[in-house]
Amino acid sequence: MYSFKRFLAAFAVVLFVLTAVGASAKDVSYYQLKVYHYKTAAQFEQLNQYLEKAYVPALHRYGIKKVGVFATLPEDTADRRVYVFIPIKGLNKLEEIDQRLAADQKYIADGAAYLNAPYNGSPYTRIENILLKAFAGMPKPEVPALKSPKAERIYELRSYESATEKYHQNKVEMFNDGDEISLFKRLGFNAVFYSQVLSGARMPNLMYMTTFNNRQDRDKHWETFGSDGVWKILSAKDQYKNNVSRNEIVFLRPVEYSDF
Repeated sequence: MYSFKRFLAAFAVVLFVLTAVGASAKDVSYYQLKVYHYKTAAQFEQLNQYLEKAYVPALHRYGIKKVGVFATLPEDTADRRVYVFIPIKGLNKLEEIDQRLAADQKYIADGAAYLNAPYNGSPYTRIENILLKAFAGMPKPEVPALKSPKAERIYELRSYESATEKYHQNKVEMFNDGDEISLFKRLGFNAVFYSQVLSGARMPNLMYMTTFNNRQDRDKHWETFGSDGVWKILSAKDQYKNNVSRNEIVFLRPVEYSDF
């Protein structure tokens, strides 16, 4: 009888853990990054008008309360880009958005100039779509608590590629199990998201975004990060060696109507 009671108690614990894991898996967000590449100021103006007046308001109407819109810095002229960050609860939401846009008469009217642009007057040179899944260590995006005006802020989008899928998973584990996310939080990096790339031009890959009041604030934070004792111990561990083969940094600023 005693052993049967112990079995029931153990079974209850296992059931609780499985339920908790299932619930946490359902709570993890997915993200879409739409990247508009453009060349001219006229293209940016047309694209910006479309996003502000038509696309972002439509997403708000569909229940996506927070949408991020970020542009590369004015001095970054080699590849001018606008990033649209869209948090979604499930992958089926992407198809639902496209279906709703196609039938949304307000969106079609508000975005007419963009939607009906002629072949020789496109508001962009190309569109890139990146599909992301949030890390377990930060399952939902956060609006940064910054005090500076948006025009002064620096948002840093980092991309870490790995040589193989195994090394990529190791880098993901470094953020979650190695608790690199907590290190960023303790040092006040104001992260918007951490994520694993599910589909994109560069894979295997992970991406995350941190935010700062200005460029000086950004440089100071990274200087502190590099000298932090916890980071030195974490980065020196043999289990995390060689898990990044290429990294890219893109500096961005939020537009005035961005929710992040």
